Amino acid sequence: MSFTFLVFSQLAALALALVGGVFLAFSDFIMRSLSKTSGAGGIEAMQVINREVFRWIFMTLFLGLAALSALLVAYGLMATDGSTRMLLSAAGLAYLLGCFGVTVFFNVPMNETLAKMDLGAAETQVYWVETYLPGWTGWNTFRAIACIISAAFLMGLPLVAQ
Repeated sequence: MSFTFLVFSQLAALALALVGGVFLAFSDFIMRSLSKTSGAGGIEAMQVINREVFRWIFMTLFLGLAALSALLVAYGLMATDGSTRMLLSAAGLAYLLGCFGVTVFFNVPMNETLAKMDLGAAETQVYWVETYLPGWTGWNTFRAIACIISAAFLMGLPLVAQ
């Protein structure tokens, strides 16, 4: 494995850790804080957050890591063997399935449902408390863990490359 590839993989691990840190912050204290606001304050704040997340920095990292993860899996399976193959493939799959896939199939649909809801409606508050907060936060925690695991696999590459 080339030195350039090792440097690149460690930069990817850093990007994974950054994305995982955003998810961790939401699961650790942001969602808990939003749940403690009065009235529809938390709901409105989350609706705004879900619109603002499409700014370029986070989305570039999030989507770029999905493409990179697919490349890691392909490269790992086709061009490497042994521990390097396992680490590259596991890193890519952890992000693709555990972060990107969970986002697409769980978090985004909940965000879209919340976005369409009327802040003043009683069913919005029920959805927020009974479905959104526990469900979204649980899946978000899963995404944070997937990013951390993916980063850890990439951080292990220098150890097996020696």
